[in-house]
Amino acid sequence: MGQSGRKGKIDDKGMGLFRGVNNVTLDAKGRLSIPTRYRAQLKASCDGQMVMTVDREHSLLLYPLPVWEDIERKLIKLPTLNKQARRLQRLLIGHATECELDGQGRVLVSPPLREFAELDKKTVMIGQGNKFEIWNEQAWVTKRDVWFEEEIAEEGDLSPELGTLSL
Repeated sequence: MGQSGRKGKIDDKGMGLFRGVNNVTLDAKGRLSIPTRYRAQLKASCDGQMVMTVDREHSLLLYPLPVWEDIERKLIKLPTLNKQARRLQRLLIGHATECELDGQGRVLVSPPLREFAELDKKTVMIGQGNKFEIWNEQAWVTKRDVWFEEEIAEEGDLSPELGTLSL
């Protein structure tokens, strides 16, 4: 892994890693303004071509196109006779919507996706490494507080995967 100036670490596919919580505004036409600090990275890594889809927690996921294509290939290979796999394919691939960074650094969120995530003017965009999560601001605050409370209540042994993580 190398460094690329202020863009942050670069993953093995040459994609920058996205991190941070950003309060963003959704305009009246449903366009989401991508924070300035990510725009050059998105232009360089995927020419501003992205895919937005639903997440199980009633938020949205925004992927650079090459990252999404890898995920989509894996989803397509899942056994369609497996009920859970088929449901995941229907939700993620079925709602996948291509979007492009416009000249002002915005992406259009389709009406069905806005409705699914109950997005209004106040929106939160969370960097999650290779993708972003997009939340209704109030839903994000509520979920975040619940997660903190659950973490406090569940203090104890970590799973083996989490036990090796040093924070």
